[in-house]
Amino acid sequence: MQSGTRPGLERLLRPETIAVIGGGIWCSNLIEQCRKIGFSGEIWPVHPTRESVGGVAAFREIAHLPSPPDAAFVGINSHDTVEAVHLLSQLGAGGAVCFASGFREAQAEEVEGAARQAALLKAAAGMKILGPNCYGFLNYLDGAALWPDQHGGVRVETGVAVVTQSSNIAINLTMQDRGLPLAYVVTVGNQAQTGLSEVASSLLKDPRVTALGLHIEGIDDLRAFEAMARIAQSLGKPIVALKIGKSDQARVATISHTASLAGSDAGARALLKRLGIGQVPSLGVFLETLKLLHVAGPLGSNRIASLSCSGGEASLMADMAHDSVLEFPALEAPQRHGLRNALGPRVALANPLDYHTYIWGDEDALTSTFTAMMRGDLAIGCVVLDFPRDDRCDPSAWEPVIAAVARAKALSGKPMAILASLEETLPEATAVRLVDMGIVPFAGMESAIAAMEVAAFLGEDRTPAANVLLPQAYRSSRTLGEAEAKTTLSAEGVCVPRSAHARSTEVLADLAAEIGFPVALKGEGIVHKTEEGAVALNLTCAIAVSKAAAKMPTESFLIEEMVADTVAELLIGVVSDTAHGYVLTMAAGGILTELFDDNASLLIPASRDEVREALAGLRIGRVLEGYRGKLGADIEAILDAIMSVQSYVERERPLEVEINPLLCGAGKAVAVDALIRIGD
Repeated sequence: MQSGTRPGLERLLRPETIAVIGGGIWCSNLIEQCRKIGFSGEIWPVHPTRESVGGVAAFREIAHLPSPPDAAFVGINSHDTVEAVHLLSQLGAGGAVCFASGFREAQAEEVEGAARQAALLKAAAGMKILGPNCYGFLNYLDGAALWPDQHGGVRVETGVAVVTQSSNIAINLTMQDRGLPLAYVVTVGNQAQTGLSEVASSLLKDPRVTALGLHIEGIDDLRAFEAMARIAQSLGKPIVALKIGKSDQARVATISHTASLAGSDAGARALLKRLGIGQVPSLGVFLETLKLLHVAGPLGSNRIASLSCSGGEASLMADMAHDSVLEFPALEAPQRHGLRNALGPRVALANPLDYHTYIWGDEDALTSTFTAMMRGDLAIGCVVLDFPRDDRCDPSAWEPVIAAVARAKALSGKPMAILASLEETLPEATAVRLVDMGIVPFAGMESAIAAMEVAAFLGEDRTPAANVLLPQAYRSSRTLGEAEAKTTLSAEGVCVPRSAHARSTEVLADLAAEIGFPVALKGEGIVHKTEEGAVALNLTCAIAVSKAAAKMPTESFLIEEMVADTVAELLIGVVSDTAHGYVLTMAAGGILTELFDDNASLLIPASRDEVREALAGLRIGRVLEGYRGKLGADIEAILDAIMSVQSYVERERPLEVEINPLLCGAGKAVAVDALIRIGD
C-alpha cells in the first residue's frame, strides 16, 4: 500500500517520511532520535532562515517539501502551530504531532487557549493530529521517533503498546530495565482531535502488538472507549490500565452518601471491570503485568505454584498472596509422587514449596522437581530466584535453574516464571534473555503477585458488555422531598412504608393513630435529617409524637409506620458520572455507611445476576444470607428494589437517586428514606 493511501492513524504512526517544523533544540533532538532508532525514511526539516536543522538540509517553507509527509513534528509556538497545521493539511500530510502548550490546558488564559485549540482543529480539517501539548510517539517496531527527547527503548519485533496522557510518564516508562519489550509508546496530550481510545484502537490492530497498556487521567469518549475494548476482545489482546484520580471525589455533588461513595474512581473501576480491562495500582505492577501478558498471555485460572530453595521465600510468597484472589492449591497425588522421587524423604512437600538446596546445581533434579509440581491444575509456576550482583559475584551457578525452568515449561506445556523477590536482583540482560526463552521474568515479589491477579481476571470468560447508559446534561437541578421521592420510586415498584404528611403539630397524633403505633417521625425539607435531629423512631404514643415534633427544626412532618423484623440495612444509590455513566452503588446502610468501607459499584445497565454477585461480595452480604443460623433477608426482594431503581434511572435520567436505608428482612425490602435529584 502506498504511503499516502494508508488508512486512519497508520500513516502517522508508521511513517516513511517525516517533516520537522521548527529549528529549536526540540526539533534537533527529534532528528537525533530518529537517527538513533534507525529510521530508514526521509527527514525534511522546515525553517525559514536556517540552512540546516540537526545536520539535515532544511526547506524554507512547508509548501516546498518534495511530497506530502506521512508525519510531521510541529515544534514551534502555539500561535504559529495553527498556521503550520493548516498548511500541512492542505498539502495532504498524513498527520502531525503538536508539541506546543498554550491551548486548552492553559488555565491562566482559559478563554484564549480554548479559542486557539478550536482554531487548531479547524486548521487540521481531515488530517490527524496528536496533542497539542504532546511529546509525540515512539514506534520501536518500524524505527520511527517523533520524539523530541531522550528515551530508553530499543527496536523490537513484537511487544506491548503503551498510550498515556502524560509525556513525562511516557519518558519514565521507556527507561524501564525489566526486560519488557515496548512496541509503541504514544502520548496524546490534550486529545483535542485524536483521543486515547482512537490511538489505542489503531495500535491494537497491529499484529505485532501483543498487549496494550493505558495510563489514563480521564476517559476521552465513553462510546469510543467501549468500542476500543470490543476491538481488543475480538483480537484476543488484553488491556491493562493505570487510572489516576482515586482521591478525586469532588466531581460528583455530595448531597448524599451515594455521591461520596460513588466518586469518579468508583465509576472508573466499574467501567474497566465491565469492559474486561485489568486495573493496576502502580507503574511497577503496570509493567510487570504487561510483561506477563506479553510472554504468557492472560492466565487460565487463579491457581499458581511457587517453588524456591528457601523456607523464608516460600513463606513470603504465601503471605503476599494471602489477600489476593490467587490460590496455592494443595498438592495432588501425581505431584506428590513426582516431587518425592525428585527430592527424597527430607523435604516437606507443599505449595508453596521449599525444595531446599540439596539439588542446587543439578539441572536434571531441578527439572524433575519443577515438572512434577506443574502436573497439577495450575495456571503458572513461579520459581523464586534472586540473582547475585554480576559486578561483584559470579552468577554462573544460577544457570542450571534457568535451564531447568525452560525444560519444565516445555515438558508441562504451562507458563513458567522466574521471580526475583527484589526488583534489584533481576539484571536487565537476564530479564531480556528470559523473555526470549518464553519465561516470565518477574521483578519484585509484591508486583508479581499483583500482576498474576490481574492476569487471572483477564483470563476469565466474558461476553461483550452492553454500552453504558450515557448521562443526561442539565443546566440546573432540584431535589425532590423525601415523600415525593418515595412516591416516585413506589410507582416503579419499590416498597415504601405507609405514611402521611402534616403541616402542623396539631394533626400529628391523629395521623399516627391512623397509621398505627409505633411510628417514625421525620422533619421535612431537611436533607441530612439525622444530623439535624429531625428523625425520631419507635414512637409508641401520641404524647411521644408531640414531644419529638417540638424538638425538630421544621413545621412540616412526615409520619410513617415502623418497619419491624429486619436483619440489615442497605444503601442503594445511583449518581450520574459524566466521565463513566450512571454509577449504581450498593453499601451497608444507615449509620454503617460512614463507619464501614463496605460498598460495591456497577454501571447501568447492570444485569440482575451482576447485582446479585455485587451484593454477595459485600461484607454485610453474609448477614443478608443468614449469619450463624440467624434468619436471612429476602434477596429477591432486595434485587427487585434495585432493579426498579435502575428502571427509573434508565427512563428518567436523574442526576442522583438514593435509598438509605433499605430495610431488609424476611419477605421484605422497604425504602424508609429516599432522595432524588433531577435536572431541569
